Amino acid sequence: MSEITMQNMSIKELDELKLVGFRVLCSGDQYISEIPKASLHLSKRISEVKHVINPLQQFGAFFVENKTAEEDGYWVGVEVKAFEDIPADMVTITVPSQRYASVRHIGPNNKIMEAYGFLHNWIEENNYTRLKNSWHIEKFYDWKDTEKVDVELLDTIK
Repeated sequence: MSEITMQNMSIKELDELKLVGFRVLCSGDQYISEIPKASLHLSKRISEVKHVINPLQQFGAFFVENKTAEEDGYWVGVEVKAFEDIPADMVTITVPSQRYASVRHIGPNNKIMEAYGFLHNWIEENNYTRLKNSWHIEKFYDWKDTEKVDVELLDTIK
């Protein structure tokens, strides 16, 4: 039996994020298995990335509504102070400073969409506007066991 914990929803402003990692591009139903694989792969190769701020934390980044092929997919990365000597098979992205509605999900990764549902309802009830064509962030504190992920979901708002 798996347990789900959701912590209080709040509004947060994050500074610009510089991320180095891998882009995951697959059919929609495959993300649930491909994202954890990319996270574990990045964990094994973390020593190849320079200027990592916290090697025990990973970020996921994506657009809810992508307008171009370049915006399609999901990026798994670690935050860095600066981009330098990026391994050839890794990518970099810069997420601008943004405002987010936030909730923390602790439990199975296949229940993350339920947590987003609660968050989206809270956003609407509190008269915020989701910005679907901006970067959205998932801040992972623990990702090694897909039944016990610890992730802060950051949904971009106006």
